[in-house]
Amino acid sequence: MKEIKRFQIRGVAGDVRRVDFDRRIVDYWLPKEPATHLLIAHDGQNVFDGTTSTHLRQTWKMAQSANRVSEELGIAPPAIIGVWHSSTKENPWGRGKDLVPEKYFRDGIPVHKDYAHAFQPELLHGDTYLQEIFEKYIPAIAPGISPANTAMIGSSMGGLATLYAIAQFPEKFTTALALSTHWPFGGNELVERTIKGLPDPTNHKIWMSHGTKGLDSEYAPFQQLADKLMYERGYLPHNFVSKVYERSGHNERSWAKYLDQPMRFWLNS
Repeated sequence: MKEIKRFQIRGVAGDVRRVDFDRRIVDYWLPKEPATHLLIAHDGQNVFDGTTSTHLRQTWKMAQSANRVSEELGIAPPAIIGVWHSSTKENPWGRGKDLVPEKYFRDGIPVHKDYAHAFQPELLHGDTYLQEIFEKYIPAIAPGISPANTAMIGSSMGGLATLYAIAQFPEKFTTALALSTHWPFGGNELVERTIKGLPDPTNHKIWMSHGTKGLDSEYAPFQQLADKLMYERGYLPHNFVSKVYERSGHNERSWAKYLDQPMRFWLNS
């Protein structure tokens, strides 16, 4: 782990640190008091730093939300790790290689026609990406935090990766926060495979949500199927929430506006 830089964000004490793990960039923030909770976020470019975000100056404002909700609940704020995706000009499909649920598509789930021209299942490396999060990044940055107090969050493809991760690594974390999950990538077959793979609801919690504007406007029928299958799996309101946010879109500003709600769903337990 090699440190690249430190920077501060408005309204949050202490530094965000940017480090390099063998060419994978990770941003992280640790609260002043020892953290008892840990949040792992995909698309780390968009978590803290507006200068690196997909939409300039739009971030999740995740540390601000974590501080606000933690203060309300009377607990220490969580540590937050933002893992950058690997898309570059030279590797424009890098993010998909990281976040697409590898096993599901290697097993033959057909990809949506809009992505088929660039999609090669044999090039996916989502399993390695997730293994490195749990075996390298967390032990180096925030060791000792219980899986029972650990959550993962992602949006769009990151929502797919979050739900895939809790299916593949149910012993590593217990709460999955999936916002604007990009179900159309694999359609109903992806929904069914994803929900079938989720762990027993006894010890795990799942949040799903989407808006009604832009790309999110396509998600409703897939999410309705997901909700139905979640209830059939035995998930109940105390460990599964599915929300629709009217007039909310597919961007960091929209997710930041309601981030306190999934944050509270996780931390209020």
